[in-house]
Amino acid sequence: MFELFLAELRRAWIQFRRYPFESIGVIIITTTFFYGLFLSAKYIAGPSLQFGDRLDSIVIGYVLWTLMIFILTDISGELQQEASTGTLEQLFLSSFGATKVFLMRTLANLSFQIILTFGILLIIMGLTGSRLYFPPALLFPLVTVVLGAYGIAFTMGSIALLFKRIQRLLGIIQFLLLFLIATPVETWTGSLKFLAELLPITPGAGLLRALMARGESLDLTKLGIAFVNGVVYFAIGLVVFRFAEREAKQRGILGGY
Repeated sequence: MFELFLAELRRAWIQFRRYPFESIGVIIITTTFFYGLFLSAKYIAGPSLQFGDRLDSIVIGYVLWTLMIFILTDISGELQQEASTGTLEQLFLSSFGATKVFLMRTLANLSFQIILTFGILLIIMGLTGSRLYFPPALLFPLVTVVLGAYGIAFTMGSIALLFKRIQRLLGIIQFLLLFLIATPVETWTGSLKFLAELLPITPGAGLLRALMARGESLDLTKLGIAFVNGVVYFAIGLVVFRFAEREAKQRGILGGY
């Protein structure tokens, strides 16, 4: 598995090095879009506008959303790219298995995407004056968010494998992800709080806002809930993908893109 990861990491580095302007373009477009929204909000509200730590929470939510969009489209995009180059069937016949190959590939791609996302975060902080905390403990809720996102991504990849074109569905899911990440569910109470803990990504996103925007200490109970949430959705995504893989092989539709 480690050798497979190193091979996929080398592949991701080669692609990253060959197309640097694509990465630069993503950084420029992402930061410009957010800064435009920020300036528009300041203009509408007037000089009396005071964001407080809400700006920090919004920045965290937006940057997380951009990372989640990459994760969401990564697997389905890789499937369509392999199909267009005619190598999809060979990948599914690999001795490692398609699930392991895509898992290692997405982890390798994620390594470079996190660097880009961190760069976007720093630029947005410089443009807006946001001040965030970066305690080492933020890695734990970030892992839970990534697990949940990859669970959704493998599910979307399964749909892409069986039904081919899912661009419109991906667009809808992207905006649903914005709701899950940006909504301050940690302020909910009662049955709504219980519902928030069942939704994917939301427990970990709430912990990240608490750590980075408000400078709170890590709540181990909430971290446990977020970890269970992420693992469950990740496991569901893998199971669904394995099922879709078997169905695609039985139907003989791997090359039918």
